[in-house]
Amino acid sequence: MTEAHNLDCAPAGLAGVVPLPDWGVLRVQGADAASFLHAQLTQDILHLPPGGARLAAWCSPKGRMLMSAVVWRLAPDVCLLAMPRSRIAPVLRRLAMFVLRAKVQLDDASEAWSVAGAVGAALPATLAPEPWSSCDDATGRCWVRLWSGAGVARALVLQPAHGQWPQGGSLTDAWWRWLQVMSAVPWVTEPVVEAFVPQMLNYESVGGVHFQKGCYPGQEVVARTQFRGALKRRGTLWRVQGPVAVGQELFHPSDAQQPAGLVADAAAHPAQPGLWHAVASVQIAALDGQALRVGGLEGPCAFPLPLPYALRDDL
Repeated sequence: MTEAHNLDCAPAGLAGVVPLPDWGVLRVQGADAASFLHAQLTQDILHLPPGGARLAAWCSPKGRMLMSAVVWRLAPDVCLLAMPRSRIAPVLRRLAMFVLRAKVQLDDASEAWSVAGAVGAALPATLAPEPWSSCDDATGRCWVRLWSGAGVARALVLQPAHGQWPQGGSLTDAWWRWLQVMSAVPWVTEPVVEAFVPQMLNYESVGGVHFQKGCYPGQEVVARTQFRGALKRRGTLWRVQGPVAVGQELFHPSDAQQPAGLVADAAAHPAQPGLWHAVASVQIAALDGQALRVGGLEGPCAFPLPLPYALRDDL
């Protein structure tokens, strides 16, 4: 194994469960809960079986992502949307405008449900290996498998609030955040709200867009981007020699004026001081193998890394 490759690796045997207090849960319940979300999100919720989970985005009429979440269909008439907690209030406020006569109630259920991240041997044996597979356990926890990061299996876990999470293991919040970046499946947070069409973050390739489900806000833009060759940016993974933050721009060495990309997620490597990794949506024309610079041509160098998944070309 080369020294450079070691910079992008996790320690062997990394495992455990870590609470995620910066995540929350939006609850949608009522007879029309599934059909309401089906008409709003990029995912097929109507045919999601009880107990099933999927990645989904909610877009503006211009096709720009306002939210991304893991959607659990807890029961035929109850869906839970787990997402970064800072997005709960603005999404709830805006989503409520579309309820109209639908038999549905929306509320912030973050005090009723706790969210955690789990990796490695902490995942239950009953959880299937495919991303977005889900299962419940005897304690009432809901598990959904996420895309792996740096080769480490990961899951998001929900349980009724005030329950005790399993103790032990080597997983820390810093490792969880870094593994999330290394999965190259970023979540929408405040600095990048309405910055991306789903394909700019590869959501069509990681199970976040259903192209046969029918209309939703922004659907025409998302479909045109996919099928008419209008996509000019892609989600990419980078090793960065210095600090980098969500919302910062990346610059190609040939152009100091126009940014070539925008950072969607970033985290420091917990075991390599000064080393960061980032996910950025970058102009396809700028992906020529050269290092980019963060914040300007004097900023830290960002070196491209392979994505941990294949980009779909069979849609």
